[in-house]
Amino acid sequence: MVTATALEAELLELAGSVPDPELPVLTLQELGVVRAVHVSGADTVEVDLTPTYTGCPAIEAMSVDIERVLRAHGVREVTVRTVLSPAWSTDDITPEGRRKLQEFGIAPPRVRHDSGPVSLTLGATRTLVEDAAEDSDPVRCPHCGSADTELLSRFSSTACKALRRCLSCREPFDHFKEL
Repeated sequence: MVTATALEAELLELAGSVPDPELPVLTLQELGVVRAVHVSGADTVEVDLTPTYTGCPAIEAMSVDIERVLRAHGVREVTVRTVLSPAWSTDDITPEGRRKLQEFGIAPPRVRHDSGPVSLTLGATRTLVEDAAEDSDPVRCPHCGSADTELLSRFSSTACKALRRCLSCREPFDHFKEL
């Protein structure tokens, strides 16, 4: 494993400070998509960026914003490289990112307690408190905290989110799906 230099760590912090174009409440660092910065020669930088899923339409906007920020800080040549392995996972979202999603009214992805593929189960769309013991954690309403929620649509404003409704406070909300 290669240790990052102080300059690479500083540039990684700058690249990571860019807001996500689809969820501007989060930075790319909080989302966990900026993986590394490599300095090669004077004023030449390569940034490793992992999309939330292959084909993510925001990857181009992220790349342009990273290039703009690094150039504004004196880097002449910036290359943003899309890195697909290891794949991004919702486990990569920082605790601060999860907190910001919650405050923004988006239920953050549930924390997975094991690594590996996410299981897919088809069935009822309601997440009731009594189901929480069989299932993992229920999807909680970001407005009132209730676990009594239902799935309205598996896709919401972006492919990364599902649309749910709280059956207690009746408010609809996005849920950042676990990947």
